Amino acid sequence: MDVMGLGVDLVAVGRMRRVVERWNERFLRRVFTREELSYCFKQRDPIPHLAARFAAKEAALKALGIGLSMGVRWTDLEVRRKPGQPPVLVLSGRSEAVGRAKGASRVLLSLTHDGDYALAQALLMGPGFDTGGQEESREGGR
Repeated sequence: MDVMGLGVDLVAVGRMRRVVERWNERFLRRVFTREELSYCFKQRDPIPHLAARFAAKEAALKALGIGLSMGVRWTDLEVRRKPGQPPVLVLSGRSEAVGRAKGASRVLLSLTHDGDYALAQALLMGPGFDTGGQEESREGGR
């Protein structure tokens, strides 16, 4: 498989905390899916988990080479995590279409959060495109 795109993003947990305190539901519903919010708000402190997911979305957009353009919405990129499994990045809507157009087959995802920061790295891999949750990933640093 070839690396077709690489993205990395770093989010200050304190900044995420301030954004959530200021904009609350308006921000949360615009950026995160119900499933992401459900997972994060089951954690003792949801903010580092939200920050890691925000970083994952930014990193994936960079790997796709588009940012928030071409009709892509924040919720078109979703970090999912099943109990006992690493998180996976699932593309849908316009982000899926862009991935297909680039000939990608999967997005490899790595997440970490520790102290003041959350970091994510996304690798867009080819050929073809599979959004079915077979992506490899790691989350740590709790």
